[in-house]
Amino acid sequence: MLPEPNSDGGSRSFAGQKLSPIFGLPMDEPVVVPVRTKEEGEAALRLSVIVPARNEEQSLPACLASLLAQADEFFPLDHDWELIVVDDDSKDRTRAIATEAATQHAGVRVIEAPPLELRATQRAFTGKTNACWAAAQQARGRWLLFTDADTVHESGDLVRALHEAEKHQVALLSYSPQQIVQGFWQRALMPLVFSELASVYPLDQVNDPDKRIAAANGQFLMVEREAYFAVGGHRVVGRSVLEDVDLAYSIKRSKRGLRFRYAPDALSTRMYRGLSDMVEGWTKNLVLLFPHALALAAWRLLDLALLLLPLLIFALSYLVLWQKIAILLLWARTLLRYSRRVARSNFSFLNCSLSVFALPLFIVLLVRSWMKHKLFHQVTWKGREYRTGR
Repeated sequence: MLPEPNSDGGSRSFAGQKLSPIFGLPMDEPVVVPVRTKEEGEAALRLSVIVPARNEEQSLPACLASLLAQADEFFPLDHDWELIVVDDDSKDRTRAIATEAATQHAGVRVIEAPPLELRATQRAFTGKTNACWAAAQQARGRWLLFTDADTVHESGDLVRALHEAEKHQVALLSYSPQQIVQGFWQRALMPLVFSELASVYPLDQVNDPDKRIAAANGQFLMVEREAYFAVGGHRVVGRSVLEDVDLAYSIKRSKRGLRFRYAPDALSTRMYRGLSDMVEGWTKNLVLLFPHALALAAWRLLDLALLLLPLLIFALSYLVLWQKIAILLLWARTLLRYSRRVARSNFSFLNCSLSVFALPLFIVLLVRSWMKHKLFHQVTWKGREYRTGR
């Protein structure tokens, strides 16, 4: 699924430029972990929570409230951990909301993401990777948690995550949150996408150090500081619009431990506010998540055709009994196989049942994503246009 590295496991070179083994992205010189002294108070922090935010005035208040609620006498903010909100050139009240939290709580900082040059021929970053990299360089924690502004964290999940990472001796811990869906199309489409993700990225293989496959979810991605800078962090995957998976792959290739799991006990998220956001988001990601997107679209088109087989019984009046029974048996087998697959999505029975109605939309999005990446080499996200690899 991913391109093989050189036999020596190192970076390839092209026209004098180093390329990362992750999808051949350009790579700068090795990144050195920022050195800080104990006198500066940096060593006292266990964790830095980093929230990149662009035009998130609707989601950010709940996210910050859930994060600030993590602080208690055993895990004090500004003593054991810090919270950094990165304003990524927001046009709404995102920065004002974050600044208000910073004025009320010691240990909360608001920083500006560096200017982003989208028109450059060799663009170094996307908006998110640019914000994450800027914050990581200023962070003071031994662990770095990157979490999205549309997440809501359960009480105590930060401490539990630290204990889980240490217990399993991993350098990267990532959670797939409980997905909050509203409206018919979100309820119908999201189980389809997540059931396919469960098939392509089986967690037992993702967490197996002997398997090449890697995955992570940028909505909750906690990485050990030393490991993060050793592999180049978001700087190395800066051009990627699927930076979470690429960073996980980088960590795993460095022979460091990786743990990824579904974690409704830790946090929830509402990824999209409406149909247009969902279409734009999955158009950006689907062909990267599913390398054989057109083949997958063809298989789901077959599923759709087989699920519509009972209509033949009414459309073709000349069918005899045994033919009708054969059609119904084939339909029942298809329905059972489809139901078992979509049940892996961790969505409710009702939402999984609705997913059959979203099959045409899923097929269209797979083809649309392939066209945007492979033919037009350009995707759009949050008001920005990104050139993709040729």
